Amino acid sequence: MLQRALAHLSCHLPSQCLLCHAWPAQRFCAACVAHFARPQLRCPACALPRQRPDQPCAGCHKADWPLDQTLATLRYAYPWIAPIQHFKFREHTGLAQPFAMLMRQQPALAHCLADADQIIPMPLSNARLRARGFNPSLLLARALCHSKVNTRLLARPRDTAAQSSLTRHQRWHNVQDAYQVIDAGAVARSQHILLLDDVMTTGASLCAAARTLRQAGARQVSALVLARTE
Repeated sequence: MLQRALAHLSCHLPSQCLLCHAWPAQRFCAACVAHFARPQLRCPACALPRQRPDQPCAGCHKADWPLDQTLATLRYAYPWIAPIQHFKFREHTGLAQPFAMLMRQQPALAHCLADADQIIPMPLSNARLRARGFNPSLLLARALCHSKVNTRLLARPRDTAAQSSLTRHQRWHNVQDAYQVIDAGAVARSQHILLLDDVMTTGASLCAAARTLRQAGARQVSALVLARTE
């Protein structure tokens, strides 16, 4: 409880902006947020940039996309790559709160969080969790809506190659059957499950998790990601 309170306080204290290095500022100053985190029109299913966001893109239709909706806050591009990598790989866990604040600025997020019965942060395998020491998706989920986070519905019992080291085609095969439902009863009782991940590249991991949840009886599965590659 004290750790969460300190993290919440630190994101409001004067600091140096990680993007433009202005001082004093928050971790991401208002000017950088206005310039680099402007909402984009995106496909409602896969969150790729799109001129008409009212209909899923052709690729989602062809692939039998298992996600009802995907929300993305940032482009995984300059200047966000460095702070996101520091958060994911260099244990800068204090960035969870500032990133969550950016995610809350997304117009559709409030409704999505309110409608979701359960929020499932994308699980890591035990080997990956031991190596990294924490799950970035779990930190983001707790910073957004701690009361709805459930880490006991979905697991990743099989350790697979890191997605970042694989080609687009290999990523889809790499995560097949990688996820397992722990509590099928709770999944079936949920009207709406929201998966949360830090970065979405091809969507292979999120889709594999969504298909596993649907096979267990999930009625609606959406996804929320901090950043989307384009």
